Amino acid sequence: MKTVKTLSFALLAFALFSCGGDKKTDSIPTASTTETTTTTASDPSAYDPNRGLGKHENVDVTKFDAAMAAEGKKLADVKCTSCHKPTDEKLVGPGWKGVTERRTPAWIMNFISNPDPMIDVDPELQKQLELCLVRMPNQGLADNEARQILEYMREIDGAK
Repeated sequence: MKTVKTLSFALLAFALFSCGGDKKTDSIPTASTTETTTTTASDPSAYDPNRGLGKHENVDVTKFDAAMAAEGKKLADVKCTSCHKPTDEKLVGPGWKGVTERRTPAWIMNFISNPDPMIDVDPELQKQLELCLVRMPNQGLADNEARQILEYMREIDGAK
């Protein structure tokens, strides 16, 4: 019985700390990312369901960047796949298949960069939270990392 308790505690500790990430504040702009900072995540009255809350406003996705998608896949393998699958199947959180068809690039980048303020005000995210029962943790993604993951999501949805 003591072994079961110890194992349970170890699994709980792993689950609590595995979704975290190191906080990165660096940002490397890319040629295919254009953003302006007008709405901050601390201003929920400015919530726009098409772009969410955050600094990402205009994200240029006119060209697919395979190298960026490959980097995004590497990041996702470390920070995301314990909760999300690249299919439409729910794991802990929803699957990623079709997300770029349902949400704008700015919304996706704002959400994966800083999920908490959006979860607090977006009714669709609140419904998702009721289904998943686990709040998405802030992974501390730098802007370029969020862009790489977005490109990987676009690849999942067939961007070429």
